[in-house]
Amino acid sequence: MEKKGITLVVQGRFEKIFPDQLARDVEAAFGRQVLVVPFTHDILPYFDAARKQYDANRLLKLIHTEYSAGSFKTIGLFQVDLFIPILTYIFGQAQYNGSTGIASVYRLRNEQYGMPGDEKLLYERFRKVVIHELGHTFGLIHCHVPVCVMRPGTYVEDIDQKNHWFCNKCSSELETAFNNHS
Repeated sequence: MEKKGITLVVQGRFEKIFPDQLARDVEAAFGRQVLVVPFTHDILPYFDAARKQYDANRLLKLIHTEYSAGSFKTIGLFQVDLFIPILTYIFGQAQYNGSTGIASVYRLRNEQYGMPGDEKLLYERFRKVVIHELGHTFGLIHCHVPVCVMRPGTYVEDIDQKNHWFCNKCSSELETAFNNHS
């Protein structure tokens, strides 16, 4: 059986419309069927008490090990603060040219920066992070086109400035990646 679809693994309480809309947008971005499944593990063992954050490397490994078997690509959607040892925080990460990624809404919320909440903006940011991380799983690297979804984003302002779609160069590379996996 050939694995073709993308699985979104949802941890925590997202509004129902949130993962459903994200599934439609991911399907549009990658032209692959998208399945939404619940995350069924306890994340407490992945919490680093000293940092008061969750270990993204370990969560990525868990998503890969427990949820990716039936899918072409899998991404875990989290609501917790993520870190990797060399960075203060991350929005997401993925296995380059691999099958798995993770993303979190935690640092994408306006409330983190003392501003009023904005669900529409939160969704826009999260959609960009998820598509960006999935792009890495297809072998795309960071792009220098200012509005390309593959442009790196260290701050939410960086994410706000880019689109949720690929530039022409990244689209072409993604098409090549699709053809190599067909």
